[in-house]
Amino acid sequence: MIKRRTTQRPGAVEKAFEKAISKQKPEAHLFRLYIAGGSQRSLRAVKKIKEICEKEIHGLYTLEIIDLYQQPARAIADQIVAAPTLVRRLPEPIRLVGDLSDDEKVMALFKPRNPGRLK
Repeated sequence: MIKRRTTQRPGAVEKAFEKAISKQKPEAHLFRLYIAGGSQRSLRAVKKIKEICEKEIHGLYTLEIIDLYQQPARAIADQIVAAPTLVRRLPEPIRLVGDLSDDEKVMALFKPRNPGRLK
């Protein structure tokens, strides 16, 4: 069962997320997963993202799950048009929309976008 937070004050949730961002270690990842209710597709997406995060980044992440049915204003504010949608906010913004069952697509979120670029 997925626990979802609902709020009458979307700004309060945004402030809490921004606070989490400020406390993260530099190597941490911040994700938002937008789902559509408790559908099988949504539940699979949540499970897959959690499994991959634990395998690849071992707890160095924050995952916020947002149900579009319960918090439609957040989806509108973040320009979400389909579910599931995974948004990585840190280390650099990137989106993955639709079917999250393709491991290669999901794993791309954990790799640098410009692997040839020197730091």
